[in-house]
Amino acid sequence: MPDDAVRARRRTGTGLALALALVLGAVLVTGLPEDGDRRPDGAGCRPRTVASFTADSALTSEFARYGDDAARTDDWTGGDGTHSVRLPDGRLLWLFSDTYLGRVHRPPNPAGEATAWRDTTAPLVRNSAVLMRDGRLAGTLPAPLFPDPAPDRWRWPVAARVEPRSPGSSERVVRVLLWVRTAGQPPWIYGVPTATEVATLSLPGLRVESVVTVHDQRQVADPSRRVLFGTTLVEEDGWTYVFGGDDGRPASRPASHAYVARVPEGGLGDPAAWEHWNGSAWQTRARPRPVLGDGRRTGVGSAFSVVRDDGTYVLFTMAAGARGLTTVAAYWACSPTGPWHGPAAEFTPALPRRGTAAYNPQTHPELGGDGRLVLSYDVNWLETAGAAVMLSRNVSLYRPRFVTVRLGPPP
Repeated sequence: MPDDAVRARRRTGTGLALALALVLGAVLVTGLPEDGDRRPDGAGCRPRTVASFTADSALTSEFARYGDDAARTDDWTGGDGTHSVRLPDGRLLWLFSDTYLGRVHRPPNPAGEATAWRDTTAPLVRNSAVLMRDGRLAGTLPAPLFPDPAPDRWRWPVAARVEPRSPGSSERVVRVLLWVRTAGQPPWIYGVPTATEVATLSLPGLRVESVVTVHDQRQVADPSRRVLFGTTLVEEDGWTYVFGGDDGRPASRPASHAYVARVPEGGLGDPAAWEHWNGSAWQTRARPRPVLGDGRRTGVGSAFSVVRDDGTYVLFTMAAGARGLTTVAAYWACSPTGPWHGPAAEFTPALPRRGTAAYNPQTHPELGGDGRLVLSYDVNWLETAGAAVMLSRNVSLYRPRFVTVRLGPPP
């Protein structure tokens, strides 16, 4: 592949990587053999599905307002990999993977179109963090927040939570899961999965205190079998359940597998505290076994989200086949280890224009309530050729969008 084509693809980073992975990896999930739910009590667990969804125009518009504000030149103007965590003082910390900084110009753009635009030379960083207070975005932290660990290697932040500095401690910190990827050759033009790290941020200052590796995958020879954890977190009964996946490739395993680990509260930053599900039990220093997917007919996309609702675990990922470019599917289980049932429902959120795709559905429980669940999805230009130009010509094509979902029993 010519160098300029590789650079153009890399410039869109996580977006197209996840969009393509979701098309290839998001297939029908029927779950593992139904040998009974593995949750010991099963209390309060019942089938859940999407009863309705509506566009959350207020949140979508807030990110558009902030991204278009040209008062500062070091601000976030667009990104993907959207995750959030509520801080103890009420602020909301938004974490992004590949991010455009710089200044946004008012329409018309250089092509004469009525869209806000940025220069093609605008800075692109591998990660960023934006703070929100009382529903209004208020500032971008110095970016990148998590520096590259080595040349041709970078960090993408995923899920985060506030927890005790150590088990039983009264001091609280922010723990952020990081995916480390290394520059590679086709088919790994978006990076070879390398390791899962955990960063510790101070409170309230959000200073990066440390970054530790909790799951190193460099010794796994086949990159498609390397597992990165942290696409989503769920807390229950003193444990943090950390979900992750591998990278299925069309030549060998079209679908990605889903995995789960658990860590006692306060232990995310301690590699020795991590336990992986090995197919029948939780074990430390064990190779994790899939909880969902056979690598061919069943599986998930590379980015998905899990939330606990009224005793039931609900998983959101992109739908199977071509619908994985536009449609979100939901599945449910009584335990993080499954078995997973579904898809129970599918819905198609709005896209800004033809030629764009949706990916990375993420739940934001801290923004919901009263039976409402807020879910974000990222948007990107579908075609890799000329993607960087399109994202600069129309800045709205590389920003998160939001829907409000209501869950209920299947019809």
